Amino acid sequence: MDEKNLKKTGTTTVCIYCKDGIIMAADKRATAGHFIANKKVEKVFPISKNIAITIAGLVSDAQLLTKYIKAEIKLREVKTGRQITVKETANLLASMSYSNIRNFSAVPGIVGFLVGGYDVDGFASYEIGVDGSLTEIDEYASDGSGSLFAYAVLEDKYKKDITTVDAEKLAINALEIAQKRDSASGNGYDVVKITEKGVEKIASYQYDAKLLH
Repeated sequence: MDEKNLKKTGTTTVCIYCKDGIIMAADKRATAGHFIANKKVEKVFPISKNIAITIAGLVSDAQLLTKYIKAEIKLREVKTGRQITVKETANLLASMSYSNIRNFSAVPGIVGFLVGGYDVDGFASYEIGVDGSLTEIDEYASDGSGSLFAYAVLEDKYKKDITTVDAEKLAINALEIAQKRDSASGNGYDVVKITEKGVEKIASYQYDAKLLH
């Protein structure tokens, strides 16, 4: 298949580190070249009860790596008898991404992730590049084709002591601005909140149908 026809999540994703948790959000559009292939894609979701990810890139690779990391988390927890940490999860996913792009480098720009969660060490969040690079997030991060626009909002309105309540509003604002200018992002958003209790979906909006809010 020609690269321009590959199904991609296009995407604007956001992760915001808060004083009382983590907010993660993403738009809902998938594209194949200039064609809008799907208007109801979920790009932010839990991979364990206390860890969530966002995806940006090729849909097939994102789905495959997500299945792998979910299975690996369960396997590690059974073997060790303890809950895997966010850092361990991010390192595992980064290693998978690195291996994936080296094995399938004929198609550039495979998939990037934002990872957030809570463990025995507290809250933690990371950005994983398409090349497998790993960067810790201590304020905020955005990924995908609309991230340039989202960053402008985050840079202007983020505050160090932000709460999850205000961060939810900020994340939605950043996504809405990005969707106005980035044709590969659109059709609504999903938002999850991570607290000491785990991962919870707190908002989902479809432009043509309000689902949750």
